[in-house]
Amino acid sequence: MGSFVMLTTSRADGRQPSTATSAAISATNLRKSYGDKLVLDGIDLHIPAGSIFALLGPNGAGKTTAVKILSTLVSPDAASGDIRIAGHDLATDPQAVRAAIGVTGQFSAVDGLITGEENMLLMADLHHLSRREGRRTAARLLERFDLVDAAKKPASTYSGGMKRRLDIAMTLVGDPRIIFLDEPTTGLDPRSRHTMWGIIRELVTGGVTVFLTTQYLEEADELADRIAVLHNGRIAAEGTAAQLKRLVPGGHVRLRFTDPAAYRSAAMALPEAGRDDESLTLQLPSDGSQRELRSILDRLDSAGIEADELTVHTPDLDDVFFALTAQETAR
Repeated sequence: MGSFVMLTTSRADGRQPSTATSAAISATNLRKSYGDKLVLDGIDLHIPAGSIFALLGPNGAGKTTAVKILSTLVSPDAASGDIRIAGHDLATDPQAVRAAIGVTGQFSAVDGLITGEENMLLMADLHHLSRREGRRTAARLLERFDLVDAAKKPASTYSGGMKRRLDIAMTLVGDPRIIFLDEPTTGLDPRSRHTMWGIIRELVTGGVTVFLTTQYLEEADELADRIAVLHNGRIAAEGTAAQLKRLVPGGHVRLRFTDPAAYRSAAMALPEAGRDDESLTLQLPSDGSQRELRSILDRLDSAGIEADELTVHTPDLDDVFFALTAQETAR
C-alpha cells in the first residue's frame, strides 16, 4: 500500500488552516469498489469553505467516482467513514447535501434542442422557483456569463466554451455554496480555458467552495489553494502547489554574469555552485524558497558582487505527478 504525503502550512495572514468545523467537505476513509476493482482505497479529504481544491490524476484514477459519491450520485462502500458536505451527513441527510451543492460533470448537461434561456428556465423549474423568480435568475446568470446575445439561440449552435459557461450558469440557479466541477475545461481551446478559470476564481471570491477535478496540471497550479494527487485509488500527496513542487529534487538558481572577473569572484564566494565557464553562469541547488534565495544574494552582497541575471527554476506539477506516481507504482 502506497505512502501518503500530507503537507500543512500556516496562512499568509498568520492564522492556522481551517479546522474541521469550517470544512465545506470532509471525508474519512472514503472507499468504493465495483466488483473486484477497488477504485477508491480509503481517501481522506478536508476542504475549507471558500477555497478551490483540485483532485489531480490521470483517466481512471477515481476522480469522477469521488465526485459522484460526494454529490450523492453514487453510494460509498459500507466500510467508508464519516462524510459531511456543508455540515450535513451524506449517509443520513442526502437531501440536505443536494440542496447545498451544484455539479457540472465532464459531459455537458445542456439540451442542444432548446435555447440557452430555455435551458436556464428548465433548471429554475427543477429548483421549484416561481415563474417570476426563475426568469429573474435566468436573466441575471445569462448576463453574468456573457450569454445574453446567444440566449434565444438553440444551444446546439454554441461553441464548446459557451456550452461550458451555460452549464455552470445552470448549476448556479440553485445558489449552491459548494460546486463540483469535473474536468470542466476538457476539450476547450486555450482562450476558453482561461475564460473558465476567471469564472472559477469569481465564484470563490463570492464565497463558493469549488471541488475541481482535472487532468491539466497547469490548471491545478493556476487555480487551486490545495491539490491532492490521486493514484491507484489513494492520495499520494496533498498540499499547495509550491509545497508539492518542493517534494521533487532538481530545483536550482542560475546566476549569469557578463564580467569574467565578477564571475570568478562569485564562483569563489559560492564554491558549491556548478560552473559553466563558457557562458559565465553558476548553478546552485535550491528549493526556490525565499530563505534560500536570500541566503545566496546575501553571500554575493557580502563579497560585493552583483549578478547580471538571476533565474529560479523549480520543478512543475508534471515533475511532481510523474515522481509520485512512479514511486507509488514501484511499491
